[in-house]
Amino acid sequence: MRKTTIEEWLTDLASERPAPGGGAAAGVNAAMGAALVSMVCNLTIGKPKFAEHEAMMREVLAEAERLRLEALQLAEDDAEAFSGVVAAYRLPKSSDEEKAARTAAIQAGLVEAAAVPLAVAKVAAEVIKLSGRVLEGSNPNVLSDVAVAASAAKSALESAALNVDINLVSIKDAGERERLASALNEALQAKVQAEAIMHAVAKRIRA
Repeated sequence: MRKTTIEEWLTDLASERPAPGGGAAAGVNAAMGAALVSMVCNLTIGKPKFAEHEAMMREVLAEAERLRLEALQLAEDDAEAFSGVVAAYRLPKSSDEEKAARTAAIQAGLVEAAAVPLAVAKVAAEVIKLSGRVLEGSNPNVLSDVAVAASAAKSALESAALNVDINLVSIKDAGERERLASALNEALQAKVQAEAIMHAVAKRIRA
């Protein structure tokens, strides 16, 4: 998807094919949030008026760029993980041995299909945290973009959570379910910060 246009990718998303789907969309949303954090940094760095925030902005910029690339990779990985589950369901089941192998493959595929959106959720939570770090020291001309970054990341977080949950219900291993659910709940705590950032920006804009 890194070599295709947005229009082409959206056409694929809108098609009858099951992938890319909501999981990939969540990854793209996280990547957009990270890109907006980078933009805020780039439009603040080098301005004498914001010199006291220069070091922090450069640090955040590097992290935002890393997260943007990771989110895009996860968007691609999501489609592959879903395809793996579909392939597992298509395995033969004529004998007991084939049924057992098919079940094992399905369960492994479901764990992987949940792990990818969980990773997206973690990335989205980190993007929200970066948005919070740049809020006070950013160039006021891009203040609204800080909120949009947090909003995009929040959307990615919520969307990724749904994609984790839909796989969790079919995973039989209670330990795996608990591990994935616990990690997801931890990432979801960032929603509160995203909402606070958006509220703070709106308040400052309207002041």
